[in-house]
Amino acid sequence: MSDLRSQIQGLSPAEKAELLDTVWESLEADAASLTDAQRAELDYRIARHEQNPSDVIPWEHVRTGLFKKP
Repeated sequence: MSDLRSQIQGLSPAEKAELLDTVWESLEADAASLTDAQRAELDYRIARHEQNPSDVIPWEHVRTGLFKKP
């Protein structure tokens, strides 16, 4: 994985954007393989977020909690 990161850092901003677009498209293709239950859960979570967009925990706080030593 570190080799991949090195290769990515060597790309121009335009090349990085193109790579990001390609990866995003591949994720969208993977989404087609979701079960009905998974799709329903995602729809529920999106709707809940749209109703209360400020009711979130910032990623920085989540990440800190994940890597905090007990």
